[in-house]
Amino acid sequence: MHRPSRREALADVGRGMFLATLGAGVAADLGLGAAWAQDEPGRLTFGDLDPLVTFIHETPADRLLPRTVEMLRTGTDLRQLVAAAALANARAFGGEDYVGFHTLMALTPAYHMATEETDARRRPLAVLKVLYRNAARLAEVGQTSAEVLRPVAPTASATGEQLRDLARAKDVAGAERAFAALAAGRPADALDGLMPMVDDGVEVHRTVLVSRSLDLLDFVGAARAHTMLRQSVRYCVKTEQNAGYVTGHQEVRTLLPRLLDQHRLLSREPGTRVPDDAWVDQFATTVFRATPAQAAEAVAAALAEGISPQAVGDAVALAANQLVLRDEGRPPQWASANKPAGSCHGDSVGVHACDSVHAWRTIARAGGRRTMASSLILAGYQVARDRGANNDFPTRVPYPRPEHAEAVRGVPSDALPRELDGAVREKNQSRAAALAARIGETNPSGSREVFALLRGYAVSEDGALHAEKFYRTVTEEFAAARPAFRWRQLVALARVTASAHGYPAPGLAQARELLTAG
Repeated sequence: MHRPSRREALADVGRGMFLATLGAGVAADLGLGAAWAQDEPGRLTFGDLDPLVTFIHETPADRLLPRTVEMLRTGTDLRQLVAAAALANARAFGGEDYVGFHTLMALTPAYHMATEETDARRRPLAVLKVLYRNAARLAEVGQTSAEVLRPVAPTASATGEQLRDLARAKDVAGAERAFAALAAGRPADALDGLMPMVDDGVEVHRTVLVSRSLDLLDFVGAARAHTMLRQSVRYCVKTEQNAGYVTGHQEVRTLLPRLLDQHRLLSREPGTRVPDDAWVDQFATTVFRATPAQAAEAVAAALAEGISPQAVGDAVALAANQLVLRDEGRPPQWASANKPAGSCHGDSVGVHACDSVHAWRTIARAGGRRTMASSLILAGYQVARDRGANNDFPTRVPYPRPEHAEAVRGVPSDALPRELDGAVREKNQSRAAALAARIGETNPSGSREVFALLRGYAVSEDGALHAEKFYRTVTEEFAAARPAFRWRQLVALARVTASAHGYPAPGLAQARELLTAG
């Protein structure tokens, strides 16, 4: 089959239109006329998005923001930028670079943060922040012209189990060909074919990369599901090269198939029983206090008993939330420049656990029966695993602790949001958590104002690669949670936001200036 060259792709959309959008100066600086005059065989191309993908891939960070703002003013919208950035990131990094895939994971959260912004001039900031991060990383690792993902020919046929076995054998080329065959149909089928391989491990990046790639299909189109999801193939094959990683996940590789078989979950229709709040709270405690194997067993048994997947997921999300609320903060030996001792943002155990469970729940809703059951079982397993063995997490008092709540009891109700803002600026985690909890008690319908406040800091601060992702996790889990429990999510976000304050996001000052100029 003939693949369109960059020149042909440009012809499809009209060279003059795109160059006019960029502006003559931008096009000249990028050398786009010369670049598009040559064919590049063996290269992934993206039809009418290809020129914008190339712009994002090849423009240096110090030039990206002025040109992107110019494009926004002349008709390019944020959805197009997110789509092109996702494809540029996937083609360049292929799911193999730590900062690269974290940047990909931030794209849809940043877009949703932008849609929540009521000030039109500030609306693009969250997306521009992530685009700058992407460009900076491309330059750091020399990927401004290099590419990991290339066209791949599918095998005649494949199964998810065959894909898993090829990954275990560290055969990246064979795994890529097998997944290309699995991804030839519907995105849901591609996901179901991918998951037996992904289920071989339980850690945040393995899971969130899948869920955020699914989210990005709303931007890049379902026809590009193969491009987005194949990053997980390369990620999983790469982890197999680490003997310690494989050993550390051996238990789950034998436990999961046993539980699916023992509870006959592959032949059961999903349950419809909706338990009361007391059951959800108690089941969250069970998962939180269990060993990983016990937590997985509890989830499998609940699904077999006919409890609805939604209720089971609600409980596991509450268990993960406890890891944020009970975290004692980063120990001194793990401190770094933007993650000091006592902090709980970035790659903390709680943030990772919440993002992981949210990802497992997203995958469970998107796939078939096996994907749903295995994802919820592994969500429970991962919360208990992330909590760790032989520690005092279950005995810790969650934030806000009684003394924190008492310290803000006298703050007038109408002053609570202002005081919360001050607590974040002071990096006072305990006070921020207590104030958020008190707003929930005195004004349960006041979440919009709190989210707006905390969103501003999720945009302005660096967040150690996790600000956008965690903010989106909390907004979606808050929306899905039962009223009795949802404010626990906002308390966690307030605490993490206070922890992350004081480390401004690179490129944001320039983006603000550009958006307000003129």
